[in-house]
Amino acid sequence: MIAPKVLVTGASGFIGEALVFRLLLDKKFTPIAAARGATRLRGLCPVVPFDLTHANVLPVLDDIQVVVHAAARVHVMNETATNALAEFRKVNVEGTLKLAKCAAASGVKRFIFISSIKVNGERNLPGKPFKADDLPNPLDPYGVSKHEAELALTKLGIETGMEVVIIRPPLVYGPGVKANFLTMLSWLDRGIPMPLGAIRNQRSLVAVANLVSLIVTCIDHPASANQIFLVSDGVDLSTTQLLHRLSKALGKPARLLPLPEWLLRFAASMLGEQAVAERLCGSLQVDISKNRNLLGWTPPFNVDKAMLQTVGYYKERQAK
Repeated sequence: MIAPKVLVTGASGFIGEALVFRLLLDKKFTPIAAARGATRLRGLCPVVPFDLTHANVLPVLDDIQVVVHAAARVHVMNETATNALAEFRKVNVEGTLKLAKCAAASGVKRFIFISSIKVNGERNLPGKPFKADDLPNPLDPYGVSKHEAELALTKLGIETGMEVVIIRPPLVYGPGVKANFLTMLSWLDRGIPMPLGAIRNQRSLVAVANLVSLIVTCIDHPASANQIFLVSDGVDLSTTQLLHRLSKALGKPARLLPLPEWLLRFAASMLGEQAVAERLCGSLQVDISKNRNLLGWTPPFNVDKAMLQTVGYYKERQAK
């Protein structure tokens, strides 16, 4: 029996690459990597060029059963584009819809869209985690673009019969993580004191291995068709707890100063960094009970083990 073909866009990125490696390991599906630029996957599976920022040339989708669309213009803390929303729309909405229309026309059965928890909003009320079926409330250009893409894909699915699955992850970490998470590990590793020892928020995160596990489940699970799923490790942590766990994984003491949250927020506002303060102090929790009830899926990977793997990746980078 020939393994069904799964096209993964963004295959040179953090999530896409992890997914392709998992598919290669499982051998249940045949992954086709759609990547921009160089990738470690070349020679391991078929690789086709695909750049969502210039989606004039789309990958050939003949004989592809499922598309997992992980490519995107990603959110950054310090946006430099003059019209950020227009730039996000060009890639995350227009590029995504063009790919999806091509997929539907080629007979692709299922289109899995990696969206963002930012579609739900930036923070939740205490004791009221976001749920998959909550009314969306995106507040920044990235979240708005992801929500608009979801709406366009849902409409296309109704019109064409192609099944659409939407997955909204919060902060993703694990081997291959970049940007702010690596910076945070570097500060902990060097013993730099941080004024984050008294934060009592609650935030959901997801290890890339757990996110990939849910994606793989959604590739062929009948009940995932035309559904929206949130995803997390199933364990919510305060910023202080997260830093302590990462420090433990590093084998270093956490030098965290117990600065009151109000003072931290005030200092951030004086520096024009309210968004940073919100990410550090605000709560963002997700409810993943729908995944268990509908798919029988629970996060298979332990948080502490995932953090050890992330630290291992960080140390390998430092050694190079």
